[in-house]
Amino acid sequence: MEAFVQKNLNYFVFLIVLTLLIFLKILNPAFIKSVSYLSFDLYQKIFAEEKESEVVIIDIDEQSLGKFGQFPWNRTVFAKILDQLNTANPKAIGFDIFFTEKDKQSPDAIIKSYNLIPSDVSELQNLKGPDDLFAEKLKESKSIIAVLGSNVPSHANYNRKAKARFLSKGGKPEEFTYAYPYSIGSLEKLEKNVQGLGSISFLDQLDGIIRSLPLIVQFNKKIYPTMGLEMVRVGSKQKNIYVELNEVGIQRISARPYKVESDPNGIIWIKYKKSQKKQYISAGDVYEGNFEKSFFENKYVLIGASAQGLFDLVKIPLGVTIPGVEVHANVIENILDQSYLIRNPNTYIFELIFSIIIALLTFILSQKIKPKYSLSIFFGNILAIIIIGFSIYKFRSELVDFSYPIFIVTITFLTGLYFRFIEENKMALANLQKEAKLLKERELAAGVQKSLFPDISKFENFIFAKNVPARDVSGDYFDVVRSTPEEYFFTLADVSGKGVKAGMYMAKASSIFRTLTNLKFPLEKVVFGVNNELVEAKFKGMFVTAVFGKLNIKTGELVFINAGHESILTFDENKNYEYIKSEMPPIGIVKYFTESMVKSNTINLKDKTFVVYTDGVTEGYMKNGEELGAGGVQKIINEMSQVTPKSIVEAIEKELNWGAEKLRDDITCMAININNTELIKKK
Repeated sequence: MEAFVQKNLNYFVFLIVLTLLIFLKILNPAFIKSVSYLSFDLYQKIFAEEKESEVVIIDIDEQSLGKFGQFPWNRTVFAKILDQLNTANPKAIGFDIFFTEKDKQSPDAIIKSYNLIPSDVSELQNLKGPDDLFAEKLKESKSIIAVLGSNVPSHANYNRKAKARFLSKGGKPEEFTYAYPYSIGSLEKLEKNVQGLGSISFLDQLDGIIRSLPLIVQFNKKIYPTMGLEMVRVGSKQKNIYVELNEVGIQRISARPYKVESDPNGIIWIKYKKSQKKQYISAGDVYEGNFEKSFFENKYVLIGASAQGLFDLVKIPLGVTIPGVEVHANVIENILDQSYLIRNPNTYIFELIFSIIIALLTFILSQKIKPKYSLSIFFGNILAIIIIGFSIYKFRSELVDFSYPIFIVTITFLTGLYFRFIEENKMALANLQKEAKLLKERELAAGVQKSLFPDISKFENFIFAKNVPARDVSGDYFDVVRSTPEEYFFTLADVSGKGVKAGMYMAKASSIFRTLTNLKFPLEKVVFGVNNELVEAKFKGMFVTAVFGKLNIKTGELVFINAGHESILTFDENKNYEYIKSEMPPIGIVKYFTESMVKSNTINLKDKTFVVYTDGVTEGYMKNGEELGAGGVQKIINEMSQVTPKSIVEAIEKELNWGAEKLRDDITCMAININNTELIKKK
């Protein structure tokens, strides 16, 4: 169990990290929400459209303030504006304004402000004031006045109730709507003469950006529609608003024929279009009749303020500030066009599951493939997340939070890279330790091997050999053993493979060769013995190609056996060359040699030179980049003016060992010529 945990520790730690990230999503703290909202804003910034609108805004702008003075204006101004609008037949007129106080020019206000005689008071009391006139105009029009939720009582408050009638199915909306204990509205006489009361309450936003609002809200324990919904209801000549609920909460809100899918609290996410100046008209121009009737005909008209001094400016996801009244205009358009955004509760679950799946894939791949490829997968995953999010928004108007999947994938990827870094560091350390051990072994083996080679200087007047390893430890081998004053055993061998193992194999062969030659065994018995001992040593997959020889420097007789080795080169004083091929298998392959397998040859060296080398010589690269080959050895000898065993070997080495990194294989060469020996001279 402990071994299993240790082996999969990375995955256990990752699952802990992933669990914490999931809980973070479930808790949904403010900073997570803020990042999600920014991703939602990005959708709108990219895909915001300019389009014709069915909503017109009468703007209380700086121009209007210059004409009528500081706000609030005399109610007769609004009465006149309503008169003008009624001639153009709009569908509905909404006031994003409160009329909480009596007009300053009302009879009651004048009576309170001045010390009048009783007759003047009586006369004034019988007159209709601006509020009365405005109330009459409201009654004649399809008007809606704003209502605002409040947590404190207002002196303008009375026991108002919504103009819309709510019909519900599947539950009670009051249990799910946002609620305020009080409300702020307009004078009772004004509200009683309008066709609708519309909420202009915005929800508290983390960053002050208006992204959503409740379609229905509760004031004084009574349900009210938002301004946009109420405008659509009045414009559609409907009395009722229908609310459908399920076990989760509010599902759908309708002002027939328009149906709006909402979240369980009756909230919709607003899809903003780009603001257009042509949608606005100054209140002063409407008052004076400076407009075409077609501008308002069959349109939804909102009256609100853009003047900075009236403090009705809000921030929206498009990254701009607009008058609050334009928010309600966008809500109306969303309802009419069915273009509102959806933040489905199931989408939250989809985001969570999708994030878990892509996090698991990212982590697993980060552990299995090379870092450079895992980086590509990481960026590919992020691109896929963004494409999915934008596609769902574009084609379904659904808000999918791509920021959290990107966040969790990034954390997952970095966690995976960290574990990969730790693992690779462990592997690197293990490899360094292994390399250090191997280096030590090679150095030791190289030292041992060096001791195995004979002191060739003792024989260099008639036999010379040299080994140049391609690695620290050579797989090639040569040896010369003096049996009697006139007789010498020699061998040159090439072990299959390179490195320490080949060196060990060679050391074993050397030990056997020296033992048998010191016992003065015949050459054939030496070959038998070396082969049988190496087979029994069980160096799996290894063998030796070798030349064994016995030389009598007095008679010049050379008996040799070529066991699967390169062809032997001989030549006379006139450089007539002869190649003698092997007629038997290498040492260490066949378990027991038979007599017929051992093929010995005899030549006399009184007038010949004997050259034997490993395949590292013939396959070695010359400075021109070509292989030396057997013909190359012959060419080297042809170009020599003085031919001695030492000069031959050194000339071959010089041609091949011109760069250590260029050696493909160990190079070993031996040459024998007895013409300069004392015994031959004396004779």
